[in-house]
Amino acid sequence: MSTLAAQAISTRRLDLLPLHVEHAEEMAAVLSDPALHTFIGGTPDTPQALRSRYQRMTAGSPDPAISWLNWVIRLRDASCLTGTVQATVSPSGHGPITEIAWVVGTPWQGRGIATEAAQGLVDWLSRQQVHTVIAHIHPEHRASAAVATTAGLTPTDERHDGEIRWHRSIRR
Repeated sequence: MSTLAAQAISTRRLDLLPLHVEHAEEMAAVLSDPALHTFIGGTPDTPQALRSRYQRMTAGSPDPAISWLNWVIRLRDASCLTGTVQATVSPSGHGPITEIAWVVGTPWQGRGIATEAAQGLVDWLSRQQVHTVIAHIHPEHRASAAVATTAGLTPTDERHDGEIRWHRSIRR
């Protein structure tokens, strides 16, 4: 499989736009609520720290066999950024596997944005010859578990750093 690149993805209400360093300022405000770090740890990044992180992310993985794909979520009607989705695509013996994650800023939670974005991402990945989609979710994070369920992932008995591994096989 050749290295993948993030492409714009549109859903009913959202545009998933490939991440650019220029998104850092607006995204720092979107991700500024410390409550977003309840399950993942850490603290909100400053715009400067987020800019540095986005520079590293957009440069791509140092391993040419691994694709780092990152998008910002834009709520089309409001023309504002609301969060991010990401996918790390790696080779495996059974075909490409992808680990995905999502985060939506506190003011936009409860509107189905994460669900719609994750579904859009998984649908796009299924057209990229990805074999397996994986997410790691804190066992108490019910909202993320609901997003994963709607995107077709199911929980496994496997744990990684205290999080439950969720899985979906893409059937061809």
